[in-house]
Amino acid sequence: MDDEIIPNNEEVPMSRDNDDDNRLSPQAKAGISLSTIGALFLVCLVGGCMYGCPMYNVYQQRMAGEANLAQANYEKQVQVADAEGKKAAAVALADAEVIRAGGVAKANKIIGDSLKENEAYLKYLWITDVAGTKSPNVIYVPTEANLPILEAHRLAAPAPAPSK
Repeated sequence: MDDEIIPNNEEVPMSRDNDDDNRLSPQAKAGISLSTIGALFLVCLVGGCMYGCPMYNVYQQRMAGEANLAQANYEKQVQVADAEGKKAAAVALADAEVIRAGGVAKANKIIGDSLKENEAYLKYLWITDVAGTKSPNVIYVPTEANLPILEAHRLAAPAPAPSK
């Protein structure tokens, strides 16, 4: 039967599968092809997510690590700059103290040189210092050696006797 030639005017019986395809409208065929494409897209999307999520997590952790490293480096730079600033300030303060000490030494030398031969002025300063105390118990009595006479124990009230 396969070898038989069918004349052109006879109709060829169609198989059952071809018969079903001919019954579908073009819109239905387009709907099937769109739903097939949608299903394939969904499968690809799910597969991509299953592959991509672990890769993204690794990427995200690497980026977080790099951010932490950058922040640590920045904090280190801030601390180094702060320490260098404190060092520079300490050096400047030390230099200022040396300059101030030099000025005090020069002033002391000038004062010392001016007082070497001026004993009367030194006596005057000592007397005014002793006289400047506002204590009623201090009385200045000039002596030959300019030593104060301390007789304060005579003016003090007698201590109470210990009770038995």
